[in-house]
Amino acid sequence: MEVTSTSQVPTQSHQPLTSMTALKNNTRDIDESIDQEEEEGGEEAHLSSSSSTMDNNNNNKMQQLHADQKSTTNKRYMPLLVINYLMLFVGSLSSSLLSKYYFNHKGSSKWVSTWVQSVGFPLLTIPIFLPYLLKITKRKPFTDFNPKMLIFSIFLGLLLGLNNLLFSWGNAYLPVSTSALLLSSQLVFNLVLSVIIVKQKITFSNLNCVILLTLSSILIGLDSSHEKPSDLTRKKYFIGFFCTIGAGLLFALNMPLLETVYKRVYCYEMVMEMQLVIEIAATALATIGMIYDGGFSELKEESHRVFDKGPTIYFVTVFANVVTWQLCFMGTSGMVFLTSSLTGAVCMTALVSMNVLGGVVVFRDVFGGVKAVATVLCIWGFCSYVYGMYNKMVEQKAEMRKKNESSTEMIHMVNGVVSY
Repeated sequence: MEVTSTSQVPTQSHQPLTSMTALKNNTRDIDESIDQEEEEGGEEAHLSSSSSTMDNNNNNKMQQLHADQKSTTNKRYMPLLVINYLMLFVGSLSSSLLSKYYFNHKGSSKWVSTWVQSVGFPLLTIPIFLPYLLKITKRKPFTDFNPKMLIFSIFLGLLLGLNNLLFSWGNAYLPVSTSALLLSSQLVFNLVLSVIIVKQKITFSNLNCVILLTLSSILIGLDSSHEKPSDLTRKKYFIGFFCTIGAGLLFALNMPLLETVYKRVYCYEMVMEMQLVIEIAATALATIGMIYDGGFSELKEESHRVFDKGPTIYFVTVFANVVTWQLCFMGTSGMVFLTSSLTGAVCMTALVSMNVLGGVVVFRDVFGGVKAVATVLCIWGFCSYVYGMYNKMVEQKAEMRKKNESSTEMIHMVNGVVSY
């Protein structure tokens, strides 16, 4: 049978064409345009369907540009990655130095050190609402925050609050050396749990990094073995030991769980919204503990009678610690969102050596050969991990380019068949 126009084509002749166009989601509108041609006929319907297809493709591109902030091809990816690592770097280093300053001047409250880690959550409203107020994004805050995300965020917040408490108790009862040695295990825990929970692939790059950073932390701990409190009893030692191990395990568990939920989150603002709920829950837990155990009265007494720099310096130190802890948590959650939980844990562990160097510069700590070797191992391990990440990004971009080229060729081929 000879076909002279598209309006004369029988309905049965479109079955092969439909099966071809079903290979790509982007060609669904082409099938609709063919059906429309059969009903209305003529060239007008064909032009209308082509215009509809172009509008749909443009909408998909706009949605992809807005939503896919985790993609390395997105314009916001690298600025967000740099900003979050800087926040993590500044927050981790500053909070470490401020905590040491607090303990050096006779501060000792484990409830205060727990509370300050999350009580600065109102600061998170800045990255949540500022992009909308400045019209950087049209998305209204909390518009996509569903009940499941709320429940999961509260659960993670309670885990974080417990982790903060265990961390503070460990620091209160153990010397710095022992605490550093035990916390170094969290990176190994994180690697194992990342493999189980988020199916993290073990490569030479990340395994090499985990080994080197763990060795670096162990060396730092061994070099600080003389820093033992005079009143450390056997009971306090075991309490601090198990609290620190528990803090490392909870932190290692928390990171892959964050990565799991961040896979369903499409923009950085949503990450901060979840982080706000997480820290509100952690603060609520710490506040209940403060009220029950007399932490607020202890805060007042410590500032006036215990801290040897006076109440003004005391509260300035506490407030500065609140701000720096927020920078640390914001940087950590951002790194997990943009990269992976293992990368976030690697970055935090790598900063242990930077914290040691900060103590050398600010508090004139002794910088011996062991610390020098630990620093070299830390830099070596971190650089090897960054190099592995760079190679992975290059491979992903190459694969994406090939997929886009093959998709374009398929669309052109199908369009050619439709025109014929």
